[in-house]
Amino acid sequence: MTTPEREVLESLLDQARADLVSTVRGLSETEARRRLVPSLTTPLTLVKHATFAERMWFQRTLGRLADADCDGPLWAHGGFEVGDHESVAEVIAEFDRASARARVIAASFPLHEVRAHPHTGAPISLRWMYVFMTGEFARHAGHGDILREQLESMRGPGQPPASTTALPLAD
Repeated sequence: MTTPEREVLESLLDQARADLVSTVRGLSETEARRRLVPSLTTPLTLVKHATFAERMWFQRTLGRLADADCDGPLWAHGGFEVGDHESVAEVIAEFDRASARARVIAASFPLHEVRAHPHTGAPISLRWMYVFMTGEFARHAGHGDILREQLESMRGPGQPPASTTALPLAD
C-alpha cells in the first residue's frame, strides 16, 4: 500500500494490457476472427481496437503527435477490422509496439499533465488517462474472456484449437 501512485497506475494498466492479450493467445487464426455477436467484435478486433486506443490517447492526445508520426494508423473504424493478411501474432505485436511507445511517451510527463479530451475538449490529466485506459482494457478483456469461453466450448472436450498456427497460452 506504499507503492508510489505512478507505479500503481502503470502496473494496473500493464496488467489490463496483458489480460486482454491473454484472451487471444492460444486461439487459432479462425477462432480469433470468429464473430459471435452482431457487432464487429471478435477476440482479435478487441486487441486491434486497443492498439487504436494506445495511439489515440498516448501518442496523439498526450504526446501531441500528428497522425503521420504515430507508430501506425488511427483507423476510422477504431480498429474493429482486421485484414485477412494480418495474423494473430502480427496484431499482438502491433499492440505491444503501441503499448511500448505509450509507456515511453507517458514517462515524459507528470501525472497532473493536462490535455484536451479529443472528443469533448474537456481537460483531462495523464492520471485520468491511466485510469480510463485501465478500465477500457479490463472491460475488453472481459468481453474477450466471454468470447473465448464460447469458442473453446465449440471445440468439444479436450480438443485443441482448430489451427496449428495458434500461439501458446501465456504463463
